[in-house]
Amino acid sequence: MTDTLETIAALDRGELRVAEKVDGEWRVNEDAKAAILDYFRIAKVEPIEVGPFRYLDKIPLKRNYAELGVRVVPPATARYGAFLSPGVVLMPSYVNIGAWVGPNTMVDTWATVGSCAQVGADVHLAGGVGIGGVLEPVQARPVIVEDGAFIGSRCIVVEGVVVGERAVLAPNVSLTASVPVIDVTGDEPVEHRGYVPPNAVVVPGTRPKAFPAGTYDLNCALIVGWRSEQTDLKTSLNDVLREYEIAS
Repeated sequence: MTDTLETIAALDRGELRVAEKVDGEWRVNEDAKAAILDYFRIAKVEPIEVGPFRYLDKIPLKRNYAELGVRVVPPATARYGAFLSPGVVLMPSYVNIGAWVGPNTMVDTWATVGSCAQVGADVHLAGGVGIGGVLEPVQARPVIVEDGAFIGSRCIVVEGVVVGERAVLAPNVSLTASVPVIDVTGDEPVEHRGYVPPNAVVVPGTRPKAFPAGTYDLNCALIVGWRSEQTDLKTSLNDVLREYEIAS
């Protein structure tokens, strides 16, 4: 039990992470994920009072935001065992245990950062974004959003998908491990699954698939352009979408 509590405390302080990039590859800390699962087992449901709000839960809330250098707009919630770096802004949103959020990242209104998700520095999670949680199995990679990415309103990213550095997801892109991410910028399509390349500008798409009952369009995502290193994040998003006559 002591080891479990010490691990959760280390996650909360940012001294330990559920996943880290080593030699260019994301590696999962299975012991950290196992400790989170064990913590859920041993923790007791207790009342939590925050001003006029009343809760009943196993996991306490984070504290000491001023010391952390984090801005938290009511009623944003972050659970103990999540780490928020200096400069993070939480609009009314939710960050679950085991998550790691990098410096100067914006978690916008009604966005959620699921358990163990790793969100890099200078990321913008726009309104209503759903970054999924991955706890089991312990070897499973969590959702990862790398530095400088922009995740547009109402996007969904789940099942251990990796969004590369400075990538841009237009509103309503939905990504799972099995949804194809198709680069249509060249002469031939190039397909990725569970991965968005760095600097890619991605929009929602569909492609037909034949079934016994007929042919139907299934969800996919399309890489329609590439973000320039010289352009500002929002300028890049808007300009690329306009260039391809896609409303932002």
